Amino acid sequence: MKKIFLILVIFFGFNLSVLAGVDINTASQADLESVKGLGPVKAKAIIEYRNKYGMFKSVEELANVKGIGAGILKQLGDQVSVQEGAVLTETKVD
Repeated sequence: MKKIFLILVIFFGFNLSVLAGVDINTASQADLESVKGLGPVKAKAIIEYRNKYGMFKSVEELANVKGIGAGILKQLGDQVSVQEGAVLTETKVD
């Protein structure tokens, strides 16, 4: 019974992280490009902004990135997120 419970906890843990969307603080350019509404130019702009100003405190802060406005934010919906306690590693912009 404990094994089944452990398997369920692990399974749901992985699925919840998927439901949270792409973490804009840790995502690579390829990860960001996989989000509907973000192409290579916007993904690169997000990473450059993140490298210059630090981690995003909220998804709404994406509005400060050149080329991303209220319409794009609405379109992104739950596809992106900001995870608490995320650790940012330096990301190379292609």
